[in-house]
Amino acid sequence: MKNFKYIAIAAVAVALAGCDFFDSKSPSAMDAAQVFSNPNSTEQVIAGVYEQFGQDKSYRNRLACGYQGMNTDVEHGNKNSGKAEWNIYAMTPTSGDLSTANGKDPWGYLNSAIERCNNIIEGIEQYGDTMPTTDEKKKDAVARMRYMLGEAYFLRSFCYLQMVQLWGDVPARFTSISKDEAGMKTKKSDRTDVLKHIRQDLKTAARLMPWSSECPGTASNYTGRPSKGAAYALLARVDLTYAGKGVRPATWKNGPEFLVSDPTLRQELNTEVMWACAQIMNNANEATKFETNYEDIFKKICADETTYYNSEVFWEIAFADGSRGQVLQYNCTKVDKAIGGLMNNEGGSSNSSVCIVPTLYYDYEASDVRRDVTMARYIWIYDDGTEYNSDPEKVKLAFPGVDVDNKEKFLYQKQCMPNAWYANKYRVEWMTRNRTGNDDGVNFPIIRYTDVLLMAAEASIGGIGGDKPTNTYGIDGKACFDQVRSRAHASTKELNMANLQEERKLEFTGEYIRKYDLMRWGILKETLIAAHERLANMNNHAGEFAELQDTLFIKYKYVGEEYSYAAGIKGFVIDSTYGMEKKELGTPSYYNKDNGWMKGNLYYSSSSGRVLAPDNYMLFDPEYPDRLNGRQYWPIFTVNVGQSEGALWNDYDYVDAAE
Repeated sequence: MKNFKYIAIAAVAVALAGCDFFDSKSPSAMDAAQVFSNPNSTEQVIAGVYEQFGQDKSYRNRLACGYQGMNTDVEHGNKNSGKAEWNIYAMTPTSGDLSTANGKDPWGYLNSAIERCNNIIEGIEQYGDTMPTTDEKKKDAVARMRYMLGEAYFLRSFCYLQMVQLWGDVPARFTSISKDEAGMKTKKSDRTDVLKHIRQDLKTAARLMPWSSECPGTASNYTGRPSKGAAYALLARVDLTYAGKGVRPATWKNGPEFLVSDPTLRQELNTEVMWACAQIMNNANEATKFETNYEDIFKKICADETTYYNSEVFWEIAFADGSRGQVLQYNCTKVDKAIGGLMNNEGGSSNSSVCIVPTLYYDYEASDVRRDVTMARYIWIYDDGTEYNSDPEKVKLAFPGVDVDNKEKFLYQKQCMPNAWYANKYRVEWMTRNRTGNDDGVNFPIIRYTDVLLMAAEASIGGIGGDKPTNTYGIDGKACFDQVRSRAHASTKELNMANLQEERKLEFTGEYIRKYDLMRWGILKETLIAAHERLANMNNHAGEFAELQDTLFIKYKYVGEEYSYAAGIKGFVIDSTYGMEKKELGTPSYYNKDNGWMKGNLYYSSSSGRVLAPDNYMLFDPEYPDRLNGRQYWPIFTVNVGQSEGALWNDYDYVDAAE
């Protein structure tokens, strides 16, 4: 189901969704009474919140597309050859690809969505009938209104958590502009005030919303609308953020500190994580959401599987088929040169903004199935072999059966150098629709069942503060941890914070979670510096990478039309390699250029030199390592600061343009 969308919204939604964030006009009391006493018109206003996610520079092509969550020790953005300012912690309040002169940017859209939620909550609570009833004629309407009230609390909480993750301290505006004189001029609050509030809101949302199978109307059994399970899962994420660390405006040079200094409160938060996770895991229907095959999680997302109990996803931002949303084209391996050759790939670009830090390859156990799902060491090509090699004789040897002399076009994977190993959880060939443009309409998952298991495991040992919960509600954290590793075909490990942090890395790479984990654990700066050193060692085959070599040997396998766009297109995938693994040194005895094996230099480019050298490959600017503290959060954009009339300002080492 991909029918509940923000693409076509009735005029009432625009008028009453809480008014635009930059327009202080509010709906009249009469209009509000008419809208929020009717479930149909209220649902149209709810659509107005989702509409903010689909705007240009919102989730459509920014927040779900490699502009947030970069860079980490496992993910890096490749915009501007990887040196875009948001990639290397060098953003300014006027960063052009994210801010606009009119304020239609991530800050503006998230605030607009929050304001719309404020109006919905106030409208339903004043005019809607949400009291449980035995009246059969009223039951359906009451159920819908209760659900949508909970949905509005959930959506507001989600937007606020995203704002805290991006900007740190933000205005706490839990009352509509029409009822709060400060309105859009509300000053920034300490982020703990926001987290404390949405913690309670999510418990309210969980009380109001049923489990997905019992949700009313189009929300029933649908991943594009939240349910009780989504509210509990997001509550656990909020609690772990609240119990974690962060840099503060006055102390950022000294590094992160606990947001909550009281260990008793941190213990309470970890206990609540266990409680929230237990609500999910102890529910027979929800427990079935854990996908037994790791690859299938992402195959189903790409194939538009939005039936709640067929998916591991609790909630995702849904986009209309092909008319909105560029999640796949930003997050897939490059397929531009495979248009018309790769299945489902009739047209559209692949911005492919997210690459995987190549040292991650060596962090997975050899048996771990997540590695090859997570990262692609190739791009797709559809041509006569000229991209592979300019020598037709070498093309003949590598791709037997292709009519090279007559320039037959065929589909194949081309090996990439390690600075261009792409994120691979989204794949065009996994779609069930034909992709014709940049807006592929693949949904953006926010939270899935495995996160609940690992959050429970983390809380069970007290998180980074060691503040163990007073009650685990029957949940065994080690069993949760083992369940995740077992699916990955990874060996058993002790459950401790170091192993938990590593496990979350291996599980969630490419899902915009890692950066915020590193921030709440207070280890982003040290982790990125260590990652930079590992890259240098990998590039120079030193330290842990001493037993690597430059030369890579590859051999292709013919796969027929398995990945082909049309009948008759021959396809080849990289089947065998030598020189990628540690201790694969020298030339293998079976290498023979006449039997299809080819070789090349994996680390050196004649145009760029050593591809992982700091001048070519940066996770941050090594001349300014303190930015890894001072610019963990984004700046509030100049236009947003200006519109606030003094209520907003920038901290850390940002400088407002007006200063």
